[in-house]
Amino acid sequence: MLAFAIESCKEDSEIDLIIKNANIYAVDTTYAADAIAISNNKIFKIGYWKDLKSEINDSTKVIDAQGHFVMPGFIEGHGHYAGLGYSMINLNFLLAKSWEEVVSNVATKTKETPKGVWIIGRGWHQEKWDSIPKQNIFGYPYHHVLSEVSKEHPVLLYHASGHSLFANKKAMEIAGISRETPNPVGGEIVRDANGDAIGVFEERAMGIFKQKHNEYVASLDKQVMDSIWHSAIVLAEDECLKKGITSFQDAGSTFDELEKYEVLAKEKKMRVRLWAMMRHPAKELEGQVSKYIRRNVENFYTCAAIKSEVDGALGAFGAWLLESYSDKPGFKGQNTTDIYDVKKIADMAIENDVQFCVHAIGDRANRVVLDIYEGVMSQNPEKKDLRWRIEHAQHLNTADIPRFAKNKIIASMQGIHCTSDAPFVVKRLGLDRAKTGAYAWRSLLDQGVIVANGTDAPVEDVDPIKSFYASVTRKREDNGLVFFSEQAMTRKEAIYSYTLGNAFAAFEEKQKGSLRPGKFADIVILSQDLVKCTDEDILKTKVLYTIVDGKVRFKNEK
Repeated sequence: MLAFAIESCKEDSEIDLIIKNANIYAVDTTYAADAIAISNNKIFKIGYWKDLKSEINDSTKVIDAQGHFVMPGFIEGHGHYAGLGYSMINLNFLLAKSWEEVVSNVATKTKETPKGVWIIGRGWHQEKWDSIPKQNIFGYPYHHVLSEVSKEHPVLLYHASGHSLFANKKAMEIAGISRETPNPVGGEIVRDANGDAIGVFEERAMGIFKQKHNEYVASLDKQVMDSIWHSAIVLAEDECLKKGITSFQDAGSTFDELEKYEVLAKEKKMRVRLWAMMRHPAKELEGQVSKYIRRNVENFYTCAAIKSEVDGALGAFGAWLLESYSDKPGFKGQNTTDIYDVKKIADMAIENDVQFCVHAIGDRANRVVLDIYEGVMSQNPEKKDLRWRIEHAQHLNTADIPRFAKNKIIASMQGIHCTSDAPFVVKRLGLDRAKTGAYAWRSLLDQGVIVANGTDAPVEDVDPIKSFYASVTRKREDNGLVFFSEQAMTRKEAIYSYTLGNAFAAFEEKQKGSLRPGKFADIVILSQDLVKCTDEDILKTKVLYTIVDGKVRFKNEK
C-alpha cells in the first residue's frame, strides 16, 4: 500500500524533531516521502522535506539521515532484562572457546574478590568450544581444575542456555552434595562412574544452588544489592539503545522486580520501553496476579502476561522430546514444571485476562503446551484474541505446526538460536527431526502464524542485526555453516518479526512497530538498507541513531 505525502495526525502541533533525507521503511505501508516530523513524542507527519521544512521553528532539531535506512525501532521479543545487565557485571563466557579459558577467567576473578564471596558467571557452552577436555561426560568437564583455582570461593557458572550450571567443590560443599544426593524430579546431577558429581547440574538440579545463593544474597545489605540491580538495568538500557532496541519484552521477572520497574517508569527513569511477564510457581501466583497487572505506566512499562515453562534447553539435554536424543539413547529430556501446575497458571491467566507465555523447546514440550492451550480455550470460548505465546517453539513435530495457526498461538522464537545451536542440533536430534522441525520459521509463516523474534539475551548477544542475519540466511558468521536454508524468512518477514510482529505479540501494535502518524516516535536509523543490501552487508550494518519517545537516546559518533 502506498501512502502519499503528507500523512499526519489530525491535531496541529509544533514539530520537535524532523528526520530528513530518509530512506523510509514503514513496515506496514509504503510512503512517497523522505522526511518524518515528530511532535510530543509521537510521529506527527510523514512527507517530503521540501513541504515540511516550512513548519519547523527555532527549537526544532533536524537529523539529516543522508539517505540511510529509517525504520521502526527494534523490539526485543524475548530476553531477560536484568539478566542482560548482570551479564555485563558478572563473568561472561559467551565468547569463551575452551574450558581452560573459563577456568582462567575464574582464577583471575578470585584474586580481586574477597574470600567467601560467591563468584557468578554465565555463557559457557560445551558444544561451542574449540576443544573438549579429555576427562568429560557428554562433553562436560570435571570440576577439579576449577575447584583448584577457587578453593576459597563458591563458584556458580550458568550454562549459556541458563538451563544447567557448573559448581565448584566449595559450592557443592555448601549445598551438601554427595553420592547419596538424589536427582530431583525434572533435573539431573551429572555423575562419574563412581557416582560422584562432576560439577554439572541440569535443570531442576540447579535448585539447591539457587537457594543457597539466594540465602547468601539475603544476608547482604539490601540497599547495596538494590543499587547493583539498578546498575544492571542501566547497563541493559545502554546496550539496547546502542544496538537499536527501543522496546524490550522481558521473559519472566519476580514480583519484587516488577515493583522496581513500575517505580522507574513512574519516576520517568526508563529509556527503553519494557513489557514484562510475571514469573513465579503456581502456588505463589495464586491470588497475586491481579496485584501486578499494569498497562502503559507512563507509556514505558506494562506487565500483562505470565511466564511458565515445561522443559529445558537442547544444549543441556533438557528439551523434552517425543523420541530419544540421538546422542543420549533412552533419554528424552526433562519435564521441568508439573503439567498440573502449568494448567493452573493457564487458568489464572484466562481469569485475569492476561497473556500466557510458556517456554517449550522440545517437540513433546510444544505438543503438551498446545494441548493445555486448546483445553483452556475450549473451556472459555467467549475469550477471544488471547494471543497466547509459546516461547522458543524450537523443535516441532510437523503434525503440530498447523495447531499454532488454528489456535492463533504466537511462536515467540529467536533467530540467532538457530545458527548458534546449529553445530549440535543434528547431533542431538538426528537429520530428519532437525531438517523438518528445528526452527521451522517457513513452515509456521506459511500457515499464517505470527513469528515474534528476539535473542533470549543474555543467552545470546542482544544485537538484533545478528539475529536478523540468522533469520534470513540461517548461516553462521564464523564458518558459513548453513542450517536448512529452506526454512529461512524473507527480509520483510524478518523485519516484521522484529517490529510489528513483536508489537502484535504484546497487544501493542496500535502504539508501535511501524512508522505511522500517531504512533510512538521510536525509530532507528541504520547504515545499511536491510531490504536491499547483500547478505554479507547485513553484518556491516551500524546503528547511527536510536530514537525513543522522540528523543535521541543513542548517536553513533564514529
